[in-house]
Amino acid sequence: MKTYQFKSLLTNQKWISDAFVTIDNKGIITAISEQKPSTPIEFVNGIALPSFYNAHSHAFQYAMAGLAEKHDIKALNSDFWSWREAMYQLALSINPDDMEAIATMLYAEMLRHGYTQVAEFHYVHHDKNGNPYSNLSEMGERMVAAAQKAGIRITLIPIFYQKGGFGKPPLESQKRFISPTIDDYFKLFEASEKATQLYQNANIALGIHSLRGVEPSDILKVIEQGNKEVPLHIHIAEQLKEIEDALNYLGKRPVEWLCDNAVLDSRFQLVHATHLTDNEVKQIVDAQAQVVLCPSTEGNLGDGIFPLRNFQELGGKWCIGTDSHIGLNPMEEFRILDYGQRLVTHKRNTFTNSQQGNSALYGLEMAINSGRKAGNNKNTDFFKIGEPLDAIVYDASIPLIATSSEENLANTIVYASDSSWNLGTLVAGNWVVLNGKHINSEEIQTNFIQTLKKLKSR
Repeated sequence: MKTYQFKSLLTNQKWISDAFVTIDNKGIITAISEQKPSTPIEFVNGIALPSFYNAHSHAFQYAMAGLAEKHDIKALNSDFWSWREAMYQLALSINPDDMEAIATMLYAEMLRHGYTQVAEFHYVHHDKNGNPYSNLSEMGERMVAAAQKAGIRITLIPIFYQKGGFGKPPLESQKRFISPTIDDYFKLFEASEKATQLYQNANIALGIHSLRGVEPSDILKVIEQGNKEVPLHIHIAEQLKEIEDALNYLGKRPVEWLCDNAVLDSRFQLVHATHLTDNEVKQIVDAQAQVVLCPSTEGNLGDGIFPLRNFQELGGKWCIGTDSHIGLNPMEEFRILDYGQRLVTHKRNTFTNSQQGNSALYGLEMAINSGRKAGNNKNTDFFKIGEPLDAIVYDASIPLIATSSEENLANTIVYASDSSWNLGTLVAGNWVVLNGKHINSEEIQTNFIQTLKKLKSR
């Protein structure tokens, strides 16, 4: 048994000052109290918040962060579709060892910023020739190994990717992604599920790349025949061209088609869902499906702005992900999301409802609880007896924190902080990041640097 004493700890109901959190030898919380216990105490001059769930990740894309910003001045457009070609070239170049080194570095950085769980939307399945590995989930297994090395919890989402666009065969540059038939995908899913059993902090979810990436009839088969006890993630309505192509091929917009042809429910995680009609917003909310928003990536790619205020007014649930990892700070994701809404509505009260007028507390509760649900964790308590102690801890000596009242503390952290304020990250009661440094940073960084130098991608 061990007890941490935090300067303050945020629960769903209130801040607890001088909070004593006792854990067992597995890092499970056994007591939360304002009274000093008899167990050994480690005082932490920090403000403890529940850690974040990163609900959308393409780990390999971290290797190209910042590399798609040199634009051809003669080109008419530099948009998502031109960025995608650069991403394909990276995907074609990496081997399993490369993938593991890149993912481990990324996951260590996620932990440094306060994420302790990640949903890995994984579609680089096959070898460089497009042939399945003898272990169908070789690449997925490397993701799980990377999560274990870094110390992050992972939901592995093997993605069904079949087509090169609506009614089109896959491109040569997509050959590592492709499962030709639904049987191929279910075999991949089964192998991936076995891979998650190698690490106690790993689980599985279903994933469909997009309506343009899989035949409509096979999308419905995955929904109907796939494991209904796990979440189902899908990219949808991210780009205007995708909307146009769906109308031409399906006769309906992407979300409209999905809602009209499948029975949506709370296990659906609709990634991006940027371009929606009012009726589509209502259909998603009525089905209790969630949206996964990736503000830094959506902004970087020029996707557009999700209709958040309308969605929230109807009771919609959302969470955040970092997608291509151009940004990794959850507070930046909150700010980009919030400020985008302020700019288009000319109002400042984005993160509010009739019960909650505190922007930071509303945003934190929404992102944390909905994020957990995206990874099949139904716990809605920030910190709970019987659950692991996972927390992001902010340095209480930071001047703006040290001078803030409890009423203003969460908003100070969400709206004014940067990563230098992070004191450390706890996973199951153990420091995996302390004083801004991952406990295995030297080895992880060395492997990552060697990998990228070998790839010559930067």
